[in-house]
Amino acid sequence: MKICLAQLNTKIGDFRGNLEMAKRAIETAAEKDSDLVIFSELFVSGYPPKDLLEQKYFLNRSDQYFDEYLKLSSRFPSTAIVLGCVEKSGKGKGLYNSACVLHGGKKIFSQPKTLIPYYDVFDEVRYFDSSSSNELFVFGKRKIGLTVCEDAWSDPKIWKYGAPYEKDPIETLCSKGADLIINISASPYSVGKGRKRKEIFGKIAEKYGVEFVFLNQVGANDELIFDGGSFVLSKDAKPLVILSSFEEEIAFYETGKNETLINKSEFSQPEEIFQALKLGVRDYLGKCGFKKAVLGLSGGIDSAVTACIAAEAIGKENLTGITMPSRFSSKGSVEDSKTLADNLGIELLIISIEHIYNTYLSSLETYFEGLPFDETEENIQARIRGNLLMAFSNKFGSMLLSTGNKSELAVGYCTLYGDMSGGLAVLSDVPKTTVYKLASHINKKEEIIPVDTILKPPSAELRLDQKDQDTLPPYEILDRILELLVEENLSPEEIISRGFEKKTVDMIAERVYKNEYKRRQAAIGLRITEKAFGSGRRMPIAVFY
Repeated sequence: MKICLAQLNTKIGDFRGNLEMAKRAIETAAEKDSDLVIFSELFVSGYPPKDLLEQKYFLNRSDQYFDEYLKLSSRFPSTAIVLGCVEKSGKGKGLYNSACVLHGGKKIFSQPKTLIPYYDVFDEVRYFDSSSSNELFVFGKRKIGLTVCEDAWSDPKIWKYGAPYEKDPIETLCSKGADLIINISASPYSVGKGRKRKEIFGKIAEKYGVEFVFLNQVGANDELIFDGGSFVLSKDAKPLVILSSFEEEIAFYETGKNETLINKSEFSQPEEIFQALKLGVRDYLGKCGFKKAVLGLSGGIDSAVTACIAAEAIGKENLTGITMPSRFSSKGSVEDSKTLADNLGIELLIISIEHIYNTYLSSLETYFEGLPFDETEENIQARIRGNLLMAFSNKFGSMLLSTGNKSELAVGYCTLYGDMSGGLAVLSDVPKTTVYKLASHINKKEEIIPVDTILKPPSAELRLDQKDQDTLPPYEILDRILELLVEENLSPEEIISRGFEKKTVDMIAERVYKNEYKRRQAAIGLRITEKAFGSGRRMPIAVFY
């Protein structure tokens, strides 16, 4: 049996656009005499549709366009279609997240998703009912077990405290004689997720002696990045076909042939993160209707890395950098911004904020008389810059990219309505130490980010001789503590027991908890770790610590 894997980038709610993509893929599959063409989870509507699933018009549109796919299948009677879509369940929530098989103008098989995830960024129990059974789909000479994403993640060894599910759809299907497992997914990216999938699904293939086809969505929708990386594994877990990560691709595979057809080399970790963020920026702007972006260039490493990612994502001609020096800005920061802009070939504007800052201070002088310079005066500078950047965003229709990293956002080392202003926070899930790794990767072939930007001590430059480490521990220590606290959910006591200084751990934990109010008002950020500051982390703002 010849299978076509259609790894495509859907847009949520773009039923017509998604249909047109599918049509081109089906035509290609038919030209190659494919017996089966496979699309990703909820392909018809795009994933994740979230509360659109509670809108009657949206569900009606989904049904109407499902009929269009049926008509499409009648035009290509020799090629069956595996399609992710919404179906009526007739119980509970009223909906299934299903994998349907279309052939000759008819729906000949349907398998609703059995395991409905309810953790981190997933909230599918809000919308979907679980299938009560898992049945084989017999096609040609193959007994196929059709599964949807989470259905293949039920092995207790995957989970820290054992599987959260009582059912194992894979085990059920294989006990009924399945010799081929197909899993259609919209599996979000996090660092190392591709390798983890191959390991988990490889164990399934070996355990049950089945070929395993994994077809994943590619592209970014809001904060979630979908890396694609679809693949086919042999019965002994040998990779036979591996599709590109972070790119659309159509590939072909003939079952029963234990030979490697397409095998892509894996990215290094910094390259993988860079490609993920590039895709995230490109799709967020494109799917929200923006062609251009603007950002503040401070001469620091965060804004430099953000600019490099954005320039590749949307094209250097569509990116504008603005450097806004004040009395506290070093000469090197302005020069480094100029050098970076020249190296990238992007437009750079220089707007001094000194006169605006003086006007603020003059206006407040009577009320602040006798009071010392503190973070009030520091934040005024950041907010002036934020207002100027938003003015350019509004006037020229450019998306403002904020440049803060995860380490700063975690401990509140950022200014509301200042450097936090923007429509997309590109690095908000990237720890500071990883930002440095990205900078080194960017400079791997040639110096794009000035070496002085990488070597100089990090500073917000909001007061004289300011350094980040005046108030924060070294980033190597801060990031490790944050990883344990935020991503691994360890208590301060558990972190201290691992050899970290109590005073430092307590200070960091307190700042993380007390700055939740800032993060609630931050721009949406791209998720690259398993626990980002976003929809997957729901913490109270008013909390005792």
